[in-house]
Amino acid sequence: MNDKRYRWTLYVITLVIISTIGIQIYWNYKNYLTNKQQLINDVQVSLDKAVDDYYTALAESTTLGLSLKGNASQTVLDEGGFLEQLTARIDSTTNTFSRMDEVFVDAPEGITVLRGIRADSMMNNHNKAHNRTGLESFSAQIETLNRDEDSTDITKFQFLTSKIMISINNDSLNMKEVDSLMKIELKRKNISVDYSLKFKEQNQDPRHFNDFDILTRENGTWSEKLLLTTVSKSTFLPTNSILSVQFTNETISVLKRIMGGILISTLLVLAVISCLFYLLGIIKRQKQLAEVKNDLISNITHEFKTPIATIGVALESIKNFKVLDDKKKTESYLDMSSEQLSKLNVMVEKLLETATLDSENLSLNKEETNINDLLNAVVSKHKLQNEEKNISLNESHEVILANIDAFHFENAINNLLDNAIKYGGDVISVHLDQNKINTLISVSDNGNTLTHSNKERIFEKFYRIPKGNTHDVKGFGIGLYYTKKIVEKHNGNILLDLTNKTTTFKISLPNE
Repeated sequence: MNDKRYRWTLYVITLVIISTIGIQIYWNYKNYLTNKQQLINDVQVSLDKAVDDYYTALAESTTLGLSLKGNASQTVLDEGGFLEQLTARIDSTTNTFSRMDEVFVDAPEGITVLRGIRADSMMNNHNKAHNRTGLESFSAQIETLNRDEDSTDITKFQFLTSKIMISINNDSLNMKEVDSLMKIELKRKNISVDYSLKFKEQNQDPRHFNDFDILTRENGTWSEKLLLTTVSKSTFLPTNSILSVQFTNETISVLKRIMGGILISTLLVLAVISCLFYLLGIIKRQKQLAEVKNDLISNITHEFKTPIATIGVALESIKNFKVLDDKKKTESYLDMSSEQLSKLNVMVEKLLETATLDSENLSLNKEETNINDLLNAVVSKHKLQNEEKNISLNESHEVILANIDAFHFENAINNLLDNAIKYGGDVISVHLDQNKINTLISVSDNGNTLTHSNKERIFEKFYRIPKGNTHDVKGFGIGLYYTKKIVEKHNGNILLDLTNKTTTFKISLPNE
């Protein structure tokens, strides 16, 4: 994948992430508004229920209905009769009936006492079939009966034999009681808001019942805070009166309602973003592998062409320039070809070794080996081949033995020294030490080719430090990869340290 396609892929993934986040934010905002309106509706329903319960309780204590049957209609209005007893139970301070439980116990036979809504229902049904008798009309009919000489005619009392409704006029609204009922309803609905009740009757100033401060000072004047408001629609309220509730703290209440949706939305967004970043990582990895592959092919072509060309030139010289007669030249050309073939063989073997490492089929032939002798042999060989470099070995005075595969482990150390000679400085040192747990081997040089940016990738297969199309140093980028795999197969580990202006590869092998 070229840089342009990779860039466009990155743009598309970024756009998808931004779109996903935007859609989820919009969805959660719409959900917030919907639940905010639902909260307003729930508060209104709670207010209506509180008002209804208030007037229902008020009717229970201020409204009585008497259903009269038989001879009860003849005695109910007598002096000291049941109606007079009921009148005596009216509390003038509260305008309600007191000791209501006694009413039902003391009711004479034939009189049924109904309270509150039941009494209203009784009278509504009666008024549909009869004309309602007002107070003045009722008093006039009583006076007429008192003046009538023939008062024994029972038919003249028939207008009293059906129903009697007693209702104490008490239409005032007790804000404190409504507030108590409101709290009960809000708690039942699990709604937590701060609110204030406001009652406005016709031609009267509004009355407030505050549970919190609804005023704030702005520019030297007092004004109401930004509050949500809803009005009671209860039919029990007095005519032309308005009872409203103003409340705040709605954000917390709404968030509690939509917390599940927000959590699911957040998890969905995180899942999408994680998947897209994972996909981007795979694409980036594939891009890097493609670059490594192209670099490997270029290196292999470059490395193989040189010895092949050299062998071709030598054979052509032997064939076309009659060097067979000159045994010395013939021997020189043959030695040159043999040397180049050996190089080709080494490169092919390295590639095959790498393939073997990947297939996990490489079996180590471990045996107890003198690490001091192994390192001395490796360092001595590189000293002879690179006299311009200062290569030294700092080893322990004690003999250090380890259970290793000598062939592969020597190749691993060779690769580290070869890497230091090719890419490092002029001073190279090898250290050997052992403690109770591990055997420690380090290869250091004073070069600065490696940086922290490529520190993590230096052990990757076929990875070489990027230098454009320049291949001034021979190699395939498999030496350090091979070394790491061999060390790991010995249950050890290797790391790169770039401190103190030195490049140090540190190997740690467990003592077995």
